Amino acid sequence: MTSAPLRTRTDLLETFRTVRSLTDRLTRDLSPEDQTPQSMTEASPVKWHRAHTTWFFEEFVLGADPAYRPRHPAFRFLFNSYYEAVGARHPRPDRGLVTRPGVAEVAAYRHDVEEQVDAALEAGRLDDDRLALVELGCHHEQQHQELLLMDLKHLLSRNIVQPVYVERAPEQHPDPKPVTWTHVPGGVTEIGHDGTGFAYDNEGPRHRVWLEDVEVASRQVTNGEWMEFIADGGYTRPELWLSDGWGALQGSDRRAPGYWQQEDDGAWTTFTLSGRRPVVAAEPVCHVSFFEADAFARWAGCRLPTEQEWEAWATSRPHVDGPLLDPDRCHPVPASDVTLGGVWEWTSSAYLPYPGFAPVEGAVGEYNGKFMNDQHVLRGASAITPPGHQRTTYRNFYPASATWPFAGLRLAR
Repeated sequence: MTSAPLRTRTDLLETFRTVRSLTDRLTRDLSPEDQTPQSMTEASPVKWHRAHTTWFFEEFVLGADPAYRPRHPAFRFLFNSYYEAVGARHPRPDRGLVTRPGVAEVAAYRHDVEEQVDAALEAGRLDDDRLALVELGCHHEQQHQELLLMDLKHLLSRNIVQPVYVERAPEQHPDPKPVTWTHVPGGVTEIGHDGTGFAYDNEGPRHRVWLEDVEVASRQVTNGEWMEFIADGGYTRPELWLSDGWGALQGSDRRAPGYWQQEDDGAWTTFTLSGRRPVVAAEPVCHVSFFEADAFARWAGCRLPTEQEWEAWATSRPHVDGPLLDPDRCHPVPASDVTLGGVWEWTSSAYLPYPGFAPVEGAVGEYNGKFMNDQHVLRGASAITPPGHQRTTYRNFYPASATWPFAGLRLAR
């Protein structure tokens, strides 16, 4: 969870209300039909995200009181995600089959739990352990706000009518700035969270690492640069690809980033949360896998940074947040010299524990540690990361083949 002193109860109450209201803002215009289906095993229905984030507060905050009685005994089974210590749960691939409770009942569930947590915070009835769980629950819900939009985008993209989630006017974009390079000197440096403010357990403990000299690009790779990669046979040249990535490529028809489509006139379009649109060359490339990012870096005569190099680079320069979640956009802006925002950035690092890492005891200790296998680390933030949820020590992680996250890359050499 967090090793930092808790914020004041007033601050935490305001954060709780703000986070919960943003989830409602993101889902207010979705129909029950939009919120119920599941488009693939890795994704979850919108309705499930809304219920699961509520269950987290009910299970770990309200449920710590022996006198508390859950709203519905089945919700613990339906809306538990992966907490083995809590008990049995509904199979993940079948979340889209749960038509009941419906959207209205999930909304009532959210309102009921919110009222009780709000009242407990306002009255000062929660001890420090439960206050820490409220804070964790707020960050957990922010994660699910991003996941909800990722999963919704995948769902809507499967619909032949190419639905629009958020209306957005056509835009004209200038060319991105040329890439410049920041030198990160080698030697011993410290990485990991320093204990100031909130952090997930996997961001610590802070520790020393040895780096060789490296240069890191000032901006993320753009769609225009990716089109050059495609035109130069990037998806047909095995020497650019790791073996597993090349093998996966041969078993699919994938020859471009996720959601891209080449039209009859040769132009590229992409599905966005504002429907299908022309690919904007100046925007950072998005929805590429680790395998694709690694192949592009090799084609460019560079490589992906390690997560240690990335963090040393991010902390050595003036910090500039880029585009984060704007509910009226939900899409990257043109690439610029930002530290966090736009797209998550693949690193070459496997998702492994830092030296001295130990998960906290109890069910919430399952939050990060047990996923430290067969995953790669991404750093930064994306255009659907809620403001306040970004920091330079954040360790996001996905399997190497994942393409539905808002993921791109930044080069190193």
